Amino acid sequence: MARKPTSSGPKFVLWMPRVLDCLRALGDSATSSEAIDWIGRKFEVSEEERTRVQKNNVRHFDNKVAWAKQYLAWEGLVDSSKRGVWALTPTGKATILTHEASLAIYRKWAAIYRERKTKKNGKKTEEAPESEEVDEAAPAIQETAGDDLLEVLLALTPSGFERICMRMMRESGFEKVEVTGKSHDQGIDGIGILLVNRFVTIKVVFQCKRYSGSVGRGQVAEFRNSVMGRAEKGIIITTGAFTSEAIREATRDGVIPIELVDGEKLVKIFEDLELGVKPKTVYEVDHSFFEPFKTDGPKVKR
Repeated sequence: MARKPTSSGPKFVLWMPRVLDCLRALGDSATSSEAIDWIGRKFEVSEEERTRVQKNNVRHFDNKVAWAKQYLAWEGLVDSSKRGVWALTPTGKATILTHEASLAIYRKWAAIYRERKTKKNGKKTEEAPESEEVDEAAPAIQETAGDDLLEVLLALTPSGFERICMRMMRESGFEKVEVTGKSHDQGIDGIGILLVNRFVTIKVVFQCKRYSGSVGRGQVAEFRNSVMGRAEKGIIITTGAFTSEAIREATRDGVIPIELVDGEKLVKIFEDLELGVKPKTVYEVDHSFFEPFKTDGPKVKR
């Protein structure tokens, strides 16, 4: 029986060795969602912990694992593409981290960004206590409109959220999309036709859940019952999250599959479509790149 590690220091540091273990187990690379799910299952993180969300509607556990990966990336052990794939670097493949080594990586990069923040502000920044969940001296994990976008979506009326989902589906290649507008329609909020190619189309029904909580297994199963006999596929779109039981129910063998779009995926779709968001390029110094150049290298023979 696998146990979650327990020790002193910021909580996300505990997951740094586990991120490396995960990527090795998954063939040296994985999407962020695959990695987070693997770690949660391997170390038997409770359903309550997996689905607990922070005030910015980000799942608490996902955020901790993402911070662990970020420090590994700064250290040059993990590489992450713009498409959200985490991959071991050659150094990362050969590295087995202890908790003490993980703490050393945290302290090193926290100090680098603390010094950077001090220079920027023109005054000394106090040492961040190691009990903090996230080191505020470090930059944000990723420059994204996610938090703001989810807040905007949550502020919409229920019908407004349904209509913005309808617009998103049209932008994504669906045709004849409409919001049913019928009360007590067994959880179905709208329908659409997905054009797979010139010869094949799929009728899809969708459900919109505008809230910050988690969608459970029962809600997925109930929605599937509504889909049967009315469409080939169903989609649940939420600004919140899905429990692990809900995810398993959605992909259960022998029944109509239900596509799940949580808040994180919803933000990504809006960003990919540039729907209601504007792209912004931000360049930040990659301090890890310059670390090898801070010491004298081998002398070149002339």
